[in-house]
Amino acid sequence: MDTFLGFDAVTLARIQFGFTVAFHFIFPAFSIGLASFLAVLNAMWLRTRQETYLRLFNYWIKIFAVTFAMGVVSGIVMSYQFGTNWSVFSDRAGPVIGPLMAYEVLTAFFLEAGFLGIMLFGRDKVGDGLHMAATALVAVGTAISATWIISVNSWMHTPQGHLIGENGQFLPADWMAIVFTPSFPYRLAHALTGAYLTTALIVGGVGAWHLLRGEHDNRGVRRMFSMAMWMAAIVAPLQIVIGDAHGLNTLEHQPVKVMAMEGHFESYPDGAPLILFGIPDQDAGEMRHAIEIPKLSSLILKHDLNAPLDGLDTVPDEDEPPVAIVFWSFRVMVALGFAMLGLGLWSLWARARGRLFYSPWLHRAAVLMGPSGLIAVTAGWITTEVGRQPWTVYGLMRTEDSASPLDALAVGTSLIAFIVVYFAVFGAGVIYLLRLMAKAPQRGEDGPKQDEGPTHAAGRHAMQEDAT
Repeated sequence: MDTFLGFDAVTLARIQFGFTVAFHFIFPAFSIGLASFLAVLNAMWLRTRQETYLRLFNYWIKIFAVTFAMGVVSGIVMSYQFGTNWSVFSDRAGPVIGPLMAYEVLTAFFLEAGFLGIMLFGRDKVGDGLHMAATALVAVGTAISATWIISVNSWMHTPQGHLIGENGQFLPADWMAIVFTPSFPYRLAHALTGAYLTTALIVGGVGAWHLLRGEHDNRGVRRMFSMAMWMAAIVAPLQIVIGDAHGLNTLEHQPVKVMAMEGHFESYPDGAPLILFGIPDQDAGEMRHAIEIPKLSSLILKHDLNAPLDGLDTVPDEDEPPVAIVFWSFRVMVALGFAMLGLGLWSLWARARGRLFYSPWLHRAAVLMGPSGLIAVTAGWITTEVGRQPWTVYGLMRTEDSASPLDALAVGTSLIAFIVVYFAVFGAGVIYLLRLMAKAPQRGEDGPKQDEGPTHAAGRHAMQEDAT
C-alpha cells in the first residue's frame, strides 16, 4: 500500500523514529543530571557526615535506578529501526556512524553497567572510597554516553572527515574531523547543561511539592530544594548563553534551519525583524498575523541592526524544512528557558529575604516548572531534527532516499504497536516514579526548634544550614 491513514511509508518511519526517540530521551535527560546529583550528595555525605545527605542519596537512587532502566530499554528499540526502517541510511552511513555508536557501548555503557551495581548495593560491602568511585564513574559514564551520541548526531548535521565511495557509502577518512565536527562542541554543551537543568527543575519541583504539603521542618526536603534552586539560578543563564552561541553556529552551517526558526519567509536587506508570534503559511510563503520587533533578529544574529538576512525565498521549495513545526518548537524551548531563568532569579530573591522555604507562590511555580526541562529538551530536539529536513546527512543524503523499501501498512502497523506498548509499559514506570517522588525523604535529623518562632526564625535557621 502507498499510504496508511493518509501518510506514506517515509513519513510514517519518521514519525515512528521521532516518537521512540522523544519517549526515550526524557529518561537520559533526567538520569544524566541525576547521576551527577547523586555523586555530589555522596561526596557531601563522606565529607560532612551529615545524615541529611545520606538520606537524600538513598531517596534519589531508587528514582535513578528506575529511570536508568527505562532509558536503557526504550533506547534499544531505536537501534533496530536503523535496520528495519532506515536500512539504506544504515548501509551508506554505517562505516561512519557504526564505530561511533560502538564506542558509546564499549566506553560509556559498559562503564555504567559495570559500576551501577556497586553504586546501588555496594555501600556496606566495598567501603566508602570504592563506593564513591563507582558513583562518580556512573556519572562520568552518562556524560560519555551523551558525548558519543551527540558526536554521531553532529556529523549528520555538519558532515566532514569522510569520503564517498563508488557505491555511495560514506567512508571515514579523518576520525578526528568526524568526531569533532563544527557543531559538536555547541551541541554537547547545550545537551549536557540542558540535562543538568532538567534534573534541577525536577528535584526542585519535588522539594517544592513537599514544602507545600507542610514539610518545612524536614531537612532533606529543604536541602534538595535549596540545592536545586542554586543549580537553576546558575545554569539557566549559562544555558541561554550557550544556546545563543549554538544558534550562531547553526546560522553559519545550517542557515535554512535558522530561517525556519525565525519564520523568515522573505529576505531582509536592511535588517530583519524578530518575529515573536505568528502563523506560518508555507504554501503562501508568508507569516500571517505576525507580532514582531523591527530589526531585532539582525541584532541578535549579526550584532548589527541593519545587517541583511536571507529568507526562505532564496531556498528551493524542496529544500525547505516544515516551517510551522520548527518555528513553534523553537519558541516553546526559548520561552521555557526564560521561565527557568525567572524561577532561578525568584529563588535568589526569596533566599536573600530568608523566605526560600516559606514562599508558597515560589513553591507553586517550582512545581509547575518541574517537568519544563523535559518539555524544553524535547522541543529543542524537534527544532534541531525537523529543521535538518529534508536531509538525513545534511546536504548529502535526503531522508526520502534513506528509508527502507517498505509498505506504508507495515510501518504504520508497527507504529501503532509502539505507541500502545510504550504508553502501557513506560506509562506504568512513570506512574511508579511519581509515587516514589510523592513520598518525602525520611527526616533523620530534627528540624528547627519550636522556640525559634514559626516563620522568620525557622527561615533564618534554614538559610544558615542551606547556604552551602
